[in-house]
Amino acid sequence: MNSTPPNPPTPESSDAPADLPGAVTAEQFDTIDAILDDLRTRYDETPQWEFCEGFMAALICCRRAIPQAEYLDVLLAVGEGGDDLPVVIQEGEAEPEAGGSFADEAQRAQFLQIWDQRWAEVLMALDTPIESLEDETAYHPEVMDVRGAMAELTDAERAELPDEALPAFGQVWALGFMYVVEAWPDEWAEPSDKKAAKWHDVALQSVVALTEDDEGEPELSPFSEDGPPSMSTDRLNAFADAVWSVYDLREIWRGIGPRVEALRRADVPGRNDPCYCGSGKKYKKCHGA
Repeated sequence: MNSTPPNPPTPESSDAPADLPGAVTAEQFDTIDAILDDLRTRYDETPQWEFCEGFMAALICCRRAIPQAEYLDVLLAVGEGGDDLPVVIQEGEAEPEAGGSFADEAQRAQFLQIWDQRWAEVLMALDTPIESLEDETAYHPEVMDVRGAMAELTDAERAELPDEALPAFGQVWALGFMYVVEAWPDEWAEPSDKKAAKWHDVALQSVVALTEDDEGEPELSPFSEDGPPSMSTDRLNAFADAVWSVYDLREIWRGIGPRVEALRRADVPGRNDPCYCGSGKKYKKCHGA
């Protein structure tokens, strides 16, 4: 099993090397954030991109290759088979409250283009052997330092914002990952092999740990050496453990392969039973000969 590196990398995927094939740009992340904001005006349960990022990582290292038509509605509640296209509201009618929708087919296509591009980027990273999470080809989850951003605001700016709990570093990503585990529990049942099962459990527990709050003393900034401290050292190490766990889970299921349905043999008559063909002969004298 992989171990935590002494110096976890900056996990912002927009900082990926420019020569990485298919790397999603900062501008594209801004675009997909804007699309999610727009979706949220029609369905307020639409998640942030960080949640989507964790959701995607779990899908990629899931045992079964879950098709997009199956998971997209679970993630965005946009319906299937074109149900996510705009609904014409007649004058005087109330707009439906439940379910989200893309503004139009162009918005849907733009979202899926960036989604598929990021999927290919993450898949390539997880399938490329690395020695350290500091490697240029390593998977760098696109996560936000919300507490750090809040710390940089003035007192007046903070006073204008809602007084609510801020997520810890990597927490929303981990919640998105575990949402997939909970939505498709059969695909996350532990392997029958004892060694693989233990490896599987430790990996999942690393992600679960990241869904908890960071209660340690803020000691550092994850993206800047001179930024305001917003997280504990333990939290950064826990984040690195969770990223390694994604590699581990991907490797476990690649080695075991998808679940194979057991073949059930049709009932066969006993040797002295009447043959199923209706000939009147015993099975051993007819089709069982």
